[in-house]
Amino acid sequence: MIMVNGGAASSTLHNAAWLYRIRTMNRQIHGAVSSSKPISSKTQHPLSDSNSASGAFGSVTRVYTRKKRLKQEALEPLEINPGKGVNTHTQLCGLPDIEEFAYKGNIGSPSSRRSTETSITVTSVKTIGNPPENWVEVLEGIRQMRSSEDAPVDSMGCDKAGSFLPPTERRFAVLLGALLSSQTKDQVNNAAIHRLHQKGLLTPEAVDKADESTIRELIYPVGFYTRKATYMKKIARICLVKYNGDIPSSLDDLLSLPGIGPKMAHLILHIAWNDVQGICVDTHVHRICNRLGWVSRPGTKQKTTSPEETRVALQQWLPKEEWVAINPLLVGFGQTICTPLRPRCEACSVTKLCPAAFKETSSPSSKLKKSNRSKEP
Repeated sequence: MIMVNGGAASSTLHNAAWLYRIRTMNRQIHGAVSSSKPISSKTQHPLSDSNSASGAFGSVTRVYTRKKRLKQEALEPLEINPGKGVNTHTQLCGLPDIEEFAYKGNIGSPSSRRSTETSITVTSVKTIGNPPENWVEVLEGIRQMRSSEDAPVDSMGCDKAGSFLPPTERRFAVLLGALLSSQTKDQVNNAAIHRLHQKGLLTPEAVDKADESTIRELIYPVGFYTRKATYMKKIARICLVKYNGDIPSSLDDLLSLPGIGPKMAHLILHIAWNDVQGICVDTHVHRICNRLGWVSRPGTKQKTTSPEETRVALQQWLPKEEWVAINPLLVGFGQTICTPLRPRCEACSVTKLCPAAFKETSSPSSKLKKSNRSKEP
């Protein structure tokens, strides 16, 4: 009896030790992963105590892992320290939803990096792309429709700013006109430049000395006038410190100015310095080129998503002798006929060659009204 009881006791102790070892291993496994986030709930593990106290095999456990967050660097506005010159290494703080209002240059994400096409020159660029079919006929048709030169851009565009001033002052006036033109109609922009001229604020010296509140009042109601007044002060100071009262004469230096993007830089470079390094593409040129099917995203047939994409795509095939004329031509066409909303396709002479003809001529509400009228007895 003693030997039997001793054997039973020994077996009981052996089983208890085995269960203890299994539970200890389970606690170690679950303790090592319990503080992380789950990525799967179906991973099998041979040891688990989730089903029974005896640690049944084949039960379900969770495997966890940690995710690292990528830190994003905040953009800092350009700072100018009196007496110390301009800090050209600081990044500009861009504004959302303002087309090319603050050029972001080489910042972080691929979508915001400057295209290598930005720094190309006319002499080095080759039109390597295949031009769209019938583009010559379409362009000639648009020229004929624009022959009357009755669009706002023809009499009040940025190229008219300060045309009566000496060369150095006129270049600064053109720079200000380009800055103020973003998200602003030509009529409003032209009136703002006229008011600045009346107050003698079309030189870097005058703008640098003027109160920012005064500038805001004079340029109102141009789009984002508060931010543009700040940029005007900074630009004036930069022109005085770095360029002896003149404006930059290179594309990269123009792009480094607050609020100046590729569209404006190419426009300023051409008007102020007679230097053509690229096409000036604004919202009108961007919209019309996509409607005509002249541009597309690289390797696809999809529309370009920004004026800068349109510029790069258009320069691939448009002959360089057309780079200057294409902007005022299409801008005026967009102001008078190929308007953003409900374009006047009935007045356009190239509708037979336009893929988008009569597809945006009426709004959804007007279509609904027409359908309701047709149902009336």
